[in-house]
Amino acid sequence: MAAPAPRRARWEELPEEELTPEDPPLDPHAIQRRLRRERAKRHAWHEHQRERRLAGIRFLALIGTLIFVTLFLSLSIWEKIGSVFGL
Repeated sequence: MAAPAPRRARWEELPEEELTPEDPPLDPHAIQRRLRRERAKRHAWHEHQRERRLAGIRFLALIGTLIFVTLFLSLSIWEKIGSVFGL
């Protein structure tokens, strides 16, 4: 079985591309901006996943609290009804 390919190459390991005179001039900061944008996208994705997880936890906590309050009020009201009507 062949060894798995590396996920990403280091910047220093990438081969140099040879430019011909017909090629348009390159922006020297374009690569750095692209890397920064990709890192920002990855960071935003992780942050979104974290916020989704926290929202799920908040939702479950709210549902649990509402169920507890509903049960407490139901039992309290049932007890009062039982004492008033002698059930």
